[in-house]
Amino acid sequence: QVQLVESGGGLVQPGGSLRLSCAASGIIFGINAMGWYRQAPGKQRELVATITSGGNPNYADSVKGRFTISRDNAKNTVYLQMNSLKPEDTAVYYCNADVQLRWSTRGFWGQGTQVVVSS
Repeated sequence: QVQLVESGGGLVQPGGSLRLSCAASGIIFGINAMGWYRQAPGKQRELVATITSGGNPNYADSVKGRFTISRDNAKNTVYLQMNSLKPEDTAVYYCNADVQLRWSTRGFWGQGTQVVVSS
């Protein structure tokens, strides 16, 4: 089975920075797109950023210019560098990966990591 494990969340003041990491493990033949999503209390889960296997990023308008997504294909890991954080960035952040298994391709989610932006 494939697991995605996130780390790096926490409490930060407005204007601060955090770096999230998500490592995929298991029997993996390859990973297509990877991404970060978030869900604030009382709201639906929304896309934050995605990145293709070739390294092409895509961002939600709300985070453009502040967040940077990157990946290390050798480590099956995706990162999210978050700068200039705002209180409205407070949410549980989830990692997603489109994983190539032996006979199929399937999407997997991490367990989520909490980010709180507050003074």
